[in-house]
Amino acid sequence: MATNTALSSTPVTSNVSRRGERNYGEILRKVVVYGLLLLLSGVFLFPLFWMLTTALKPEAQIYLWPPKWFPDPLQWSNFSDAFSNPQLPFGRFILNTLTIEAGVLTGRLISCTLVAYGFARLNAPGKNFIFTILLATLMLPRAAIIIPEYILFTQLGWVNTFLPLIVPAWFGEAYAIFLMRQFFMTIPTELEEAARIDGANIGQILWKIIVPLSIPVLSVIAILTFKDTWNDFLAPLLYLSEPSKYTVAIGLAYFNGQYDVKMNLLMAASLTMMMPIVILFIFAQRSFVEGISLTGLKG
Repeated sequence: MATNTALSSTPVTSNVSRRGERNYGEILRKVVVYGLLLLLSGVFLFPLFWMLTTALKPEAQIYLWPPKWFPDPLQWSNFSDAFSNPQLPFGRFILNTLTIEAGVLTGRLISCTLVAYGFARLNAPGKNFIFTILLATLMLPRAAIIIPEYILFTQLGWVNTFLPLIVPAWFGEAYAIFLMRQFFMTIPTELEEAARIDGANIGQILWKIIVPLSIPVLSVIAILTFKDTWNDFLAPLLYLSEPSKYTVAIGLAYFNGQYDVKMNLLMAASLTMMMPIVILFIFAQRSFVEGISLTGLKG
């Protein structure tokens, strides 16, 4: 009887031991994973931390060595000083940038939607070859087309206007067309066939069926376009010559003087100008992630 009891208890003890080892291994794995995540998060957030602390430092504390990690005292006046310079009308810069944003966003969403729908749904000879050429344009470096573009816009008389910054967006953009085309191909064709039976034409199908179902990918394109246009420095610097037409990116460059840099004011202005993009991403994060994850599931 005693022997049977000892034999029966052995498997139970072994199972408990194995279960404990599994729990220990799972805990160790989570500690390692979360430790690496915290470490990488700190690495990526450090530039933002340094920007914030520099924006709050007196100028004498910026270049100390060893560095002063936390400003003492906190100089909140740097933010007001950065935007109170009469030579830097940031209100005008923001208005100019938003004007360009509106034109670029509208043009890119409309043109890329039309082109992407054609590649995804319509039948035409050589469609795939044309799409391949379109994707090949992604390999063209920006520097290779700056001079031809500038010559073209000079001949048109568009230099020192917003037109060179807005009009190209109305002729599509390869990456946005690619994303939209891949997303459109995930939408069931049965929806369009049912709409055709009810008498809908291509325009009605596009704007009443395809576009409402494509809000995630449209959100992705809108966020990326807003970010790129808001941060664009080269194109406004190249085409705009009047200070009254400058954008935010050019305005920030004015903090780099000929002989010195007002680093605390530059960081304060940069931090403030970064907020619209951060706020936009926070509110559109769900659609952004959904659009990225669903794009390319088919095709």
